[in-house]
Amino acid sequence: MRLSLAIDRTLDAALTLVYPQACSVCGGSVESRHDGVVCDACWKATRVFDDGDTLCWKCGALSVASVPEVRRMSIRCGRCETDTYIAARACGPYEGALRASILQLKRKPHVPHRLAALMLEAQQRDPLNDAEVIVPVPLHADRERERGFNQALVLARELSRLSGLPFDQHSVVRHTHTERHRAGMDAKARRDSVEGAFAVRHPPFIKGKKVLLVDDVFTTGATAGACAAAIKDAAEAVFVLTIARA
Repeated sequence: MRLSLAIDRTLDAALTLVYPQACSVCGGSVESRHDGVVCDACWKATRVFDDGDTLCWKCGALSVASVPEVRRMSIRCGRCETDTYIAARACGPYEGALRASILQLKRKPHVPHRLAALMLEAQQRDPLNDAEVIVPVPLHADRERERGFNQALVLARELSRLSGLPFDQHSVVRHTHTERHRAGMDAKARRDSVEGAFAVRHPPFIKGKKVLLVDDVFTTGATAGACAAAIKDAAEAVFVLTIARA
């Protein structure tokens, strides 16, 4: 362990000298490759959700109210009642280090260790720790060819490796090439744009299983809700995990 840590520190020091990386948040120096494109100080300054936060138990929206732990399962925001997933959670708000890491992930299919560790922490908390198989929210084939990869698949594969949960990238597909969600689109427009966009290609693979859908950002929940709706009849339950919540 000590030898591994010493090697990591030596590599980080060498890389900082040879390939200096500017922090995508503050412009300072990124000193560890495990931090991706964000420096240690900005990671520490970024808000992440933990067991002390009061969230809507279903969609994970942060509540301004503070309630005793015994009442947290009863908290509902009232906006997610029709969604078919059991619960959705995010590592934290779409800001700071999380936002910068997501933007980088859209350009390069790499999940830094620090980001992966936050995903694992979120997955191992109740109720997501009940999941049995990890499924990435799929991109349409045309969009995936355009980008070169599906960032949700990259995240899901890394979470599978860390958690030991099986990874299924083939059962759920996106068969409709929908318009990109634009800033300013309201919740109804976003939901209408993805309604019926997903389908289950191999129902037996997820039959009776508790599925964890993985994606990068939860904005209005339209994409997660549409994907969950497509697989609810095959799966026993559907959970959602994203890096950030907008």
